[in-house]
Amino acid sequence: MNKKFSPSSDTSIAIFKRLESEVRGYIRSFPVLFDRGVGTTLIDADGREYLDFFAGSGALNYGHNNPALKRALLDYIERDGIVHGLDLATIAKKAFIEAFERWILKPRGLSYKLQFTGPTGTNAIEAALKLARLVTGRANIVAFTNAFHGVSAGSLATTGNKKYRTAAGFPVAHVTFLPYDGYLGPSVDTIDYFEKLLNDPSSGLDKPAAVILEVVQGEGGINPASFQWLQRLRDLTKRHEILMIIDDIQAGVGRTGTFFSFEAAEIVPDIVTLSKSLSAIGTPMSLVLLKPELDVWSPGAHSGTFRGNNLAFIAARAALETYWADSKFEEEIARKSAILAEELNSIANDFPNLGLSVRGRGLMYGLVFQKHHSLPVRISREALRRGLVIETCGGQNEVLKFLVALTIAEADLRRGLSIVRDSIGTVQDSMPKGSP
Repeated sequence: MNKKFSPSSDTSIAIFKRLESEVRGYIRSFPVLFDRGVGTTLIDADGREYLDFFAGSGALNYGHNNPALKRALLDYIERDGIVHGLDLATIAKKAFIEAFERWILKPRGLSYKLQFTGPTGTNAIEAALKLARLVTGRANIVAFTNAFHGVSAGSLATTGNKKYRTAAGFPVAHVTFLPYDGYLGPSVDTIDYFEKLLNDPSSGLDKPAAVILEVVQGEGGINPASFQWLQRLRDLTKRHEILMIIDDIQAGVGRTGTFFSFEAAEIVPDIVTLSKSLSAIGTPMSLVLLKPELDVWSPGAHSGTFRGNNLAFIAARAALETYWADSKFEEEIARKSAILAEELNSIANDFPNLGLSVRGRGLMYGLVFQKHHSLPVRISREALRRGLVIETCGGQNEVLKFLVALTIAEADLRRGLSIVRDSIGTVQDSMPKGSP
């Protein structure tokens, strides 16, 4: 008998508090029982609609249940297409590889090989780090302040946030942290420090197998590296035969305006990790791109039962064909990016007492509260009350994070920004009199 899913009439979230582990996170920021998602709208169990400025923490660049992608997925399921396939050859996987080469690699002059890892971003990072060490025979990795690369053992070692690092329960090692672009202020080029360490045999820095970085740091506070800094880093790593790993798990797939976040800087990394919106519709999928000469793996040397998510391949292939076959989508992102940046700067100017600043690129922006670190969390709660889902980031949650779907309508973008403006005003009005 064919039974359709029928949601419970109980719309409370008490069972999560009673039975789900204390490790749960986002449910604490957004204590709502969500039922459906359509485009940039989330709908709760009571039928209330919320505008989504969260986008699955960057996993839903094309919105919820995008019709073109959903149709491709439903057609595949209807024909009993392979769902689980390990790393077997399947029609779905072949179609994705062909599409990725045709619409992503070839137009950009890239010749990467594709490694399919376990389904989460941290799986891709683990594979990239392991490969870099295998290729070079060196153990040390250079990561950067405020980095976030995942929370499994290897990726956690390259993640800066104390909250995540202390949760490991053991010392994480074989990683040297260096200051990211801008960490020491706008007048200091931190590549000079890195170069000095590499050239000084008494610096104490073990020559690294690789450097790993995000072109725009997400969890760390929406910190974009300048193109000049990235170019200097790429030149430095080449001269010292150090591999460059770009973590494009959140900043990639169009989030910063181009498919890869590093394109505008005109650099070519040795290894790139992709996940989140790569699958296009929220199904788990991760990928490591590696230069052909680095493909020293022996068969099965890095494995995983769920590295063949064929449903993700189908949706991802449909997204590439729908959005990346020409330049129209990038032009659309650029137009919305200009609106977002302009409106955020206007908001910052309208609240001079809060000392706000704006930073970001593409449709990955942050409104920074340097003077009042507690306000973004309060503003996020007020925005939720008004029907907007938006998260915070940064080491002290001092940044209100804007990760709208790349497909968002201009009217919804402006409506959400209006809610943010009103929420900031309400929170500011509730501050004690005489607050700076």
